[in-house]
Amino acid sequence: MTTENGLVKADEFIAANAGKVSKRWYPRFHIAPPVGWCNDPNGFCYYQGTWHFFYQFYPYEPKWGPMHWGHVTSKDLVHWQHEKTALCPDKPYDVDGCFTGSGIEKDGRLYLLYTGHVDLLKKPGQPDRIESQCLAVSEDGINFAKLEQNPVIALPENVSKAEDHHFRDPKVWEHEGTYYTVVGAQTEEETGQVLLFKSRDLVQWDFVNVMSRARGNEGFMWECPNFAEFDGHEALIMSPQGVKPEGYRFMNLHQSVAMLGAMDYESGRFYRDEFQLLDHGFDFYAPQVAQAPDGRCLMFGWLAMWESAMPEQADNWACQMTVPRELHYREGRVVSTPAAELESLRQEAYVENACAFSEECSFERWNLPAGELCADFDLTSAEGLAVHFCDGASIAVSLLIEKASGSVRLTRKSPMSGRSEERRGQLADGTKHISLRVFKDNSSLEFFINDGDLVFSTRYYPQMEDRAVIFEPQGGSVLMERGTFYQLADM
Repeated sequence: MTTENGLVKADEFIAANAGKVSKRWYPRFHIAPPVGWCNDPNGFCYYQGTWHFFYQFYPYEPKWGPMHWGHVTSKDLVHWQHEKTALCPDKPYDVDGCFTGSGIEKDGRLYLLYTGHVDLLKKPGQPDRIESQCLAVSEDGINFAKLEQNPVIALPENVSKAEDHHFRDPKVWEHEGTYYTVVGAQTEEETGQVLLFKSRDLVQWDFVNVMSRARGNEGFMWECPNFAEFDGHEALIMSPQGVKPEGYRFMNLHQSVAMLGAMDYESGRFYRDEFQLLDHGFDFYAPQVAQAPDGRCLMFGWLAMWESAMPEQADNWACQMTVPRELHYREGRVVSTPAAELESLRQEAYVENACAFSEECSFERWNLPAGELCADFDLTSAEGLAVHFCDGASIAVSLLIEKASGSVRLTRKSPMSGRSEERRGQLADGTKHISLRVFKDNSSLEFFINDGDLVFSTRYYPQMEDRAVIFEPQGGSVLMERGTFYQLADM
């Protein structure tokens, strides 16, 4: 099948089937596939005055399959338009998938650097795949042509001899006239590592060094690496697989972390600190960053998790992205806040006056299925606060904050088993003031606590029309100093 035929086939299928997608859980202001499946953010970049965002995409079924690249564009980062399918697996080097990659502008063209994936028949002592880095280019940001020189980066010799050929997810950037890319890989001992390459033209690449590798409990494979710069600091951001739980840390199947440090371009090494979780919730993976024209570092993540139940598959679609976030440095930590552009989605504001409550309470105007909740709480006269998101008479998701210990717990009913499950984060002991922003969509909740000190993301699947938000003080009286629920415009 030619590239043109493969892309036409995908877009014809989308046109014929997008109308069959049920909207009961489909997001209003999050990026999601028009039909079928999506996972990792790809190619997030700013090109000729427009934001471009791509994602791993399988249009034909709401489950993972041979990866295509879906594509949306925006002028303002929050109102997105679906474009034609950008890439499909149709070459010998990517026949089983156009895996995750990144985008960059050069000489007025938009380049996509991605992983070509080929499955092999598994044999003892032999790899089960071939993964290489490939390039596609566009003159208009919509129609892409794969280069004849592909693949442009192969796994260097003597860098990894692991049995499985893990070598994927290039993220490209420019520094002082040279292009660099990080690629996730695995060591001979089957631990994660990130490799660094450089190029003058995006086509001819040289291996520089192992930029960083796992030590201790840091995983068997480092996926989706990013080099990020924000607030005068540098960080390596990626998604390590195989990290074992440590108490209440690292409870998801796979994690997404940031490591602050310093990049040495001469040696190709990144001297880094320890893992910091970017999101403490159930559903956050494979984040990708992009530098905004004003210098901010922006980030999207996949608002889902591997090997988890996805009830929306019954509605002919699966998975969505987070809202866009900004990365910032604060007192030795990486924090993420909602992108400033999200405020432009705000429509009617339902404001509640300051009030103290010693029993659970709710505000009828805040019980809409989608919107943004903003509230500040004083816990001086209470032991804590619980915020419940209800599905009819039952509680679907709860956020519980304990003042003395600083413990924050997110609990939900598992979409798979129906049993209660939880994730935890930590504020400073004795934290009395809580600033809460919650982005509530038809099947997701994103919590930003104290301006990004803690972030939790989760999917949920309400069955009832009644979706009340209930505030329950713990051991005393809570003062809500201000509170507003905003209706948000659709994407």
